[in-house]
This record gives sequence, C-alpha cells and structure tokens, in this order.
Amino acid sequence: MDTKVKTKCCDTQCEECHLTAFSLVSIDDRGQMVLPKEIRDKANIFPGDKLAVFGVQCGEEICCITMIKAGELEEMARDKLSPVLKQVCH
Repeated sequence: MDTKVKTKCCDTQCEECHLTAFSLVSIDDRGQMVLPKEIRDKANIFPGDKLAVFGVQCGEEICCITMIKAGELEEMARDKLSPVLKQVCH
C-alpha cells in the first residue's frame, strides 16, 4: 500500500510529511485489533501506552478514525491552552 496524501506534519508544515496506509488490521469477535509490531516500533508505542481515538463523523456514521498517543495529545493541549490560561489566571 503506497497511497500517499499530502497533509500537515504534527509539528510543522513539513513538505516531506504525508499520510500513508501502512497495513490492514482485522477486528476479532471481541472487537479487539492488533496493531502490527512494525507500526508500534515506528510510532514508539509500547505496552501500557494509551491512545486517544478521533473520528470524522458524517451524520450517525464515523467514516474515518485516527489515533494519537495520549501524552502527545496532552502536550498539544498544554501548548495551545497555556497562553490562554496565563491571561485568565493573571
């Protein structure tokens, strides 16, 4: 799978960053899936890590999902909210 779509980098508007389909995963009877080791290794995801799941919702259906490590989500929120909180608290 070499589908590549230009998108913004997590940190900057890097021209080399792109959306890539890495693999297909299956959902078992209990609703669980396995994230392949190669992807976990490249994304530095380890046992016990938490992932936040986001989706694009069209009406009642979610048509696209993505995951981000919870720690990175907290860091992004802190970076965005810190200036606002400083103004409110002082």
